[in-house]
Amino acid sequence: MANPQLPGGLAVPSKRLARLWHLGRATGDLAAGVGVRGLIELALNRDGGMSRVQLSAAHTQRFTDRLARMRGAAMKMGQLMSLDGSDLLTPEAAEIMASLRDRAQPMPLGQVNEVLSGELGADWDKRFRRFNFTPMAAASIGQVHRAETRDGRHLAIKIQFPGVRESIDSDLDNFAFLGRTLGLAPKGLNLEPVLTAARHQLHQEADYVAEADALEAYGALVGDDPDFSVPKVHRDLSSTRVLAMDFADGIPVDQLTGQAFRQVERDRAATLLVHLLLRELFDFALVQTDPNYSNFLYQAETRKLVLLDFGATQRVAPALVGYYRQMLQASVVGDTETVRQCALALGYLDPGASPEQVASIAGLIALTGEPLRHSGPYDFGTSDLFERIYVGGRDLFFQDAFGHAPDPATFFLHRKFVGTFMLCRRLRARVDLNGLTAAYG
Repeated sequence: MANPQLPGGLAVPSKRLARLWHLGRATGDLAAGVGVRGLIELALNRDGGMSRVQLSAAHTQRFTDRLARMRGAAMKMGQLMSLDGSDLLTPEAAEIMASLRDRAQPMPLGQVNEVLSGELGADWDKRFRRFNFTPMAAASIGQVHRAETRDGRHLAIKIQFPGVRESIDSDLDNFAFLGRTLGLAPKGLNLEPVLTAARHQLHQEADYVAEADALEAYGALVGDDPDFSVPKVHRDLSSTRVLAMDFADGIPVDQLTGQAFRQVERDRAATLLVHLLLRELFDFALVQTDPNYSNFLYQAETRKLVLLDFGATQRVAPALVGYYRQMLQASVVGDTETVRQCALALGYLDPGASPEQVASIAGLIALTGEPLRHSGPYDFGTSDLFERIYVGGRDLFFQDAFGHAPDPATFFLHRKFVGTFMLCRRLRARVDLNGLTAAYG
């Protein structure tokens, strides 16, 4: 096969001290970009308004470049920050941060060949008619290449970065160390249960056999739904570090904000994804918990949404499903007592918390149910709900009200809930959540 001349990629730093050095440099760039005055203003702003982080484009670029080079769990931190970056950062910084959702430094071609040879055999290239060595995307765990097999299958081949799986534990240890050192976690909060859940989830994401199993299980549940498409796995070209699946065209769903797309298309896409989340939780008890916008592709010609990346797929225990159903029903009717009881059961509230803390946290949780109580389409584009939740949560944080970690099993579910909310906001969509949730009441 022809081997195109590509600029060499950067090898993944794999030793713990090397990754701690890179992470420390990234954190330093972030802190330098905000500045001492900015950090103080962000922490002490109590006027009820929204404090915007004034990161310069240069510092933000250095920060994201560092995370993009590290890949792995370190890059995932930056991806999560980019979900709400448009609200907390300057527009210039937010645009650069958003690039982390589908960008990482590609690995050198020698490493691509090393992984494929180790997983598929030294003559792996003989199984393809065409293999595009320029990756379509490079994310936190691996990069994706387009290929065509000798028998005519058009595939997307996901190849895992060397050393990423082995660095997960050290990355999380480094984050815990920096979090304690910089005081980023609430006082008295035991992070170990959360870190244990994160380790388990990230190790699962780095096991492509587990992802293939999840993709097939999820695809069977979606079935022949006319609104969604789930790629098929090709097991003969897959392993623990290589995943072959159908190639699918489309644009990331957040790009529907462009002028070529109408409000009705944005509303429809957001409504479909909210409804899908409800089905995942209450019908499937199987949730794809990664809200990265690039995991949802919109096909303009078919009006379908293509669902990608099932490494973070999580089964939900019946007890958790029951508590979330009760909380949903209570949020719709404004039943604050049931919301409080469910919050206690899910670990959002510390049984030993003061009545004032319980009331404050339960009130913040009830506030998030505002779109559920709204009759008709809720306009995320004009809503200031995010700002109100942010201010309320920030104040409780600085009051050390969050001294109790929730059930670790909910850790990645929260990521999906928040990500879906932020997607609706980014699309400035109008979604009838009250109508969608009626079937689950």
